[in-house]
Amino acid sequence: MDRRPTSPSSLETHFVDIHEVLPEEKEGTMADKGEKPPKRPNKFRDMKRSQRSFSRQVSLETGFSVLNRESKAKDERRVLRRSGRSFGGFGATNRVGGDGRKGDFSIFMTKSALTKQNSSLPLRRESELDFQKNDGSGVDDSVPAGRYFAALRGPELDQVKESEDILLPKDEQWPFLLRFPIGCFGICLGLSSQAVLWRALATSPATKFLHVTPFINLALWFLALAVLLSVSFIYILKCVFYFEAVKREYFHPVRVNFFFAPWVVCMFLALSLPSILAPKTLHPAIWCIFMAPYFFLELKIYGQWLSGGKRRLCKVANPSSHLSVVGNFVGAILASKVGWQEAAKFLWAVGFAHYLVVFVTLYQRLPTSEALPKELHPVYSMFIAAPSAASIAWETIYGDFDGLSRTCYFIALFLYISLVVRINFFRGFRFSVAWWSYTFPMTTVSVATIKYAEQVPSVLSKGLAVFLSFMSSTMVLVLFVSTLLHAFVWHTLFPNDLAIAITKRKHGRDKKPFKKAYDIRRWTKQSPLSFVSAITKNNSADKGLDEQKEAEH
Repeated sequence: MDRRPTSPSSLETHFVDIHEVLPEEKEGTMADKGEKPPKRPNKFRDMKRSQRSFSRQVSLETGFSVLNRESKAKDERRVLRRSGRSFGGFGATNRVGGDGRKGDFSIFMTKSALTKQNSSLPLRRESELDFQKNDGSGVDDSVPAGRYFAALRGPELDQVKESEDILLPKDEQWPFLLRFPIGCFGICLGLSSQAVLWRALATSPATKFLHVTPFINLALWFLALAVLLSVSFIYILKCVFYFEAVKREYFHPVRVNFFFAPWVVCMFLALSLPSILAPKTLHPAIWCIFMAPYFFLELKIYGQWLSGGKRRLCKVANPSSHLSVVGNFVGAILASKVGWQEAAKFLWAVGFAHYLVVFVTLYQRLPTSEALPKELHPVYSMFIAAPSAASIAWETIYGDFDGLSRTCYFIALFLYISLVVRINFFRGFRFSVAWWSYTFPMTTVSVATIKYAEQVPSVLSKGLAVFLSFMSSTMVLVLFVSTLLHAFVWHTLFPNDLAIAITKRKHGRDKKPFKKAYDIRRWTKQSPLSFVSAITKNNSADKGLDEQKEAEH
């Protein structure tokens, strides 16, 4: 095989033999040319000094190999660009020499933890640190609300569209804390509301014929408390180590409503406290501890709805927005239990006013003109929660299931029936944590039906209360078993949370915008004379160009 001498001049050509040449072969080549080979040690030293090193890089996109010469300043290395769906860990210096690197999950770490991690490294290149800044999609900046609707789809807007890029790799499993969403508090909502339901079944005169034992309420209460503590502990760890990911969830138009869920769960547990453990009257401090964080977060969210901007209600409204309203009614029930009637009336008024606004906004479908995907329809059960909770709160405050309370209850019952008859909405999609959105509203309307049966005792009202309670408890049991199977047997409960890794803006070339409608109308409204003059002017210009070309020839 013909071998060319590796001299410095040969590096200027485009085709270079890059395989290693043995020392004996090099000596033979020099002997054929009549050159006297120097001593072997000196020869290798001279070659190392004179000959520049090079590296071979293979493009992942084309398959062609390219030679990159290394200068003395290693910062001047050139690297082929790689196009793909994920930007995680592909900095300018990460793949030199073919050394692949896994996704850089540190971009979502808490700044203090990231600083401590970087200080332990001997050297960290500036290109790795500034990669996201140069990309224009840093995690420190808030993502606009409309960007989530444009880039995401699926249940709870947690799936990235095919045309979108993300900051982390899709084909690699992320750390567990990054895959743990705020929506897991929906499990706590379902279990704690079941504790409220079974306490009502055991103590209500309308269901006394069932002879329900209070130990069911006791077991559900401890189970809900254990799940709440576990989920809260894991999410606190996420806040400590991956606070940037928590901020992304807060800016998410759907998940921001689940930040109300922990406090609603705490109030549910206070209301469903078993009679064995419960005192005669709850202390008002319990209401203050659980309601204060909810109220401050409510001021923030409602202020964004009222003041307008990118996060006004018509832009971010979705069925999960009812979670930010239901807590007012639950807080009103708890305030009435501790003896603060005026605070209960205040919360009921605030909740009912904002419920009407959210309800009308969602009916008009202002956030997006497109119909929601099929997998988002289970969240429509949130429509039932607010009016049924409002009816229970009114009955608790005034002590009578009167006209207004029955009006709210009948609204919830109608919405419940309208969803049940459209059973096709709830078929043909895979399991996810979002399914727990079924349980909490179904349980609330079941408790409201029990209250209605107390005021209107009849076979129909009692039978309806038992039937709805049975449906709610069956749904919770099925979802609880499915959650355990997906979590501990199939290990599919927590996939990569792609929703938090979207870029601030869409990458790639933007399509040329179409002509606006008013421009077309303005063009069609031109007078015939101006239209003819424009055509004549274009024809004269074309004729002048033709005459000029003929003159040149």
